This record gives sequence, structure tokens and C-alpha cells, in this order.
Amino acid sequence: MLSAQCTDQRVNLVTPALFARFPDPAALAGAPPATVETLIRSTGFFRNKAANLVACARAVVVHQGGEVPRTLRELVALPGVGRKTANVILGNAFAVPGLVVDTHVGRVARRLGWAQSHQPEGVERELCALLPRGRWTQTSHVLIWHGRRCCRAQTACCSVCPVQNRCPRFGVKRSK
Repeated sequence: MLSAQCTDQRVNLVTPALFARFPDPAALAGAPPATVETLIRSTGFFRNKAANLVACARAVVVHQGGEVPRTLRELVALPGVGRKTANVILGNAFAVPGLVVDTHVGRVARRLGWAQSHQPEGVERELCALLPRGRWTQTSHVLIWHGRRCCRAQTACCSVCPVQNRCPRFGVKRSK
């Protein structure tokens, strides 16, 4: 939830203090929103994020017995949790294959010709149909990394791209 419109670096700076103050869902569920806002202010959109964090923690405590659910359906039912966040949780916390589609994954998948959709759920469906289930989580990590470091939106680094010989859009500077 904290990563929306925020860098991983910033989130990683904020989470130690947040988790120290609220180490489990029960602690966060009872947190004053203003306290959470203060701790996460630098991530941007801090009021909405704080409200979602507290509401999500309450839902986990009340409806899930304090345990984070392990299915996509249950996760997306939580306040502030969409498919992207749910797939991150599934793949990284529970080793349940999940394909995370962020802006980088969508862009790289379209440039490689692996997906046509411009909607995250459409890209997710296309990639899931293309790739073996056991590769979904790792593929998400690789595509995110590649999209951040090499196949960037405005300044793609095609000349040093390790898959340039397999890319149908070699030399493209912007996604269409």
C-alpha cells in the first residue's frame, strides 16, 4: 500500500519505524490514524494510505483472526488491497505464484510482444496464459527490474539491453 506513487527506497526508509511501532495487525488496527500519518508522511498520499492501512489491519483482525489471508479473493476484499498488492503478498510472503503487473511490467510486456492490453488485469491474464505458473512471481521481479533499469518509458537503453535481439520494438523510445 505504501508503494503507490512512491519509490521502494522511500518505503524501505519508512517501514522500520512503522513496524516497530505497530508490529502486528492488532496493533495497527487500534492505531490513531494521525500517528500512522506522521510515520508514513514522506510516502505521499499519507492520509489515504494511513486510513487504508488501519482499515486493512482491522479487517484482518476482525474477519481473518489476525492472520493475513492466503488467497487472491480474500486479499482483494481487504481495504486498500488491489490485485497488484495481493499478488505481491501471495508470491513473496506465501510462495503462491502471483503475477504482479505494475507500470513497468505492462510496458515491457507490450514492447516484447507478450501482451497487448493496456489494462493491468488484461496484461496479467495475457502473461499468465503465456508463462508457466511457477514462473509468475520471478518473472514479475525480472520485468520490474528490467523496466526500471533498462526498458524505461522515456529513455529506453536499447543499445545495452540484454534481450535486444529478441525485442520486436528494439529502438523504441516510448510505448504506444
